[in-house]
Amino acid sequence: MTAPAEQRVRHRRRVTGRRALIAAASALGITGAAIVTTTMLSPAGAASSWPTAKGSQAVPSTIKVSGTYDGKLKKFFGSGELGGSGQEEGQDPIFELADGAVLKNVVIGTPAADGVHCRGTCTLENVWWLDVGEDAATFKGKSSSAVYKVIGGGAKNADDKVLQFNGAGRLTVTGFQVENFGKLVRTCGNCKTQYKRTVELSDIDVTAPGKSIVGVNANFGDTATLSKIRIHGDGKKKIKTCTRFEGNTTGKEPKELGSGPDGKTCRFSSSDITYQ
Repeated sequence: MTAPAEQRVRHRRRVTGRRALIAAASALGITGAAIVTTTMLSPAGAASSWPTAKGSQAVPSTIKVSGTYDGKLKKFFGSGELGGSGQEEGQDPIFELADGAVLKNVVIGTPAADGVHCRGTCTLENVWWLDVGEDAATFKGKSSSAVYKVIGGGAKNADDKVLQFNGAGRLTVTGFQVENFGKLVRTCGNCKTQYKRTVELSDIDVTAPGKSIVGVNANFGDTATLSKIRIHGDGKKKIKTCTRFEGNTTGKEPKELGSGPDGKTCRFSSSDITYQ
């Protein structure tokens, strides 16, 4: 449908640390070339590297989770009926979480099918998507008291949405990183049943290219709160921060109303967004 960890060190601190390292290394007689080789392999301001999977497992049918499922950083990928990686609607997920379930320490590879579905309150902790299929995760709880938590982890290579918020309740995302994406979070713009949805994003690393960090429906009372958002590689500031839409229940493409903070639907200030 249309709709839809570590703490990073800021650039200034990285530069300060690098200077201190250079001074210390010089005192030991280490050459400048050696220092550059060991300290500048990654672009300035880039998010940290991704984890290495510990083994892999093909998934021919959805893994249903109740309670806690610890993948121990194994890579899971779709096969058979879950072998698709396109944008077709209605695909089944690799994991389906029951109300209250926890999924942690999982790498989702390619094909990713429709990633993860949460039927109610859920927690995704240290979950990584290497190549997002339809969506990385979809939140479907029907209770306004449902809380969906995404803690750490990251996703990359999403043609459109990463986190799709179709249900009711509150979605919090902390310590997450996203690269090469369409929208990090989108509340459903044209679901047959609509809800008021709350989105909270904090301590997020966003690496271009990307279109929008979050999209919400102003007419349904959605809110998005952003803090400690670090955008990498977007010197021209093309990535929209928070985009407001006029959602509907007819299935039509929702109308875009504007973007940026407005104090009501999109709640943040310019100091909550940094470009690195």
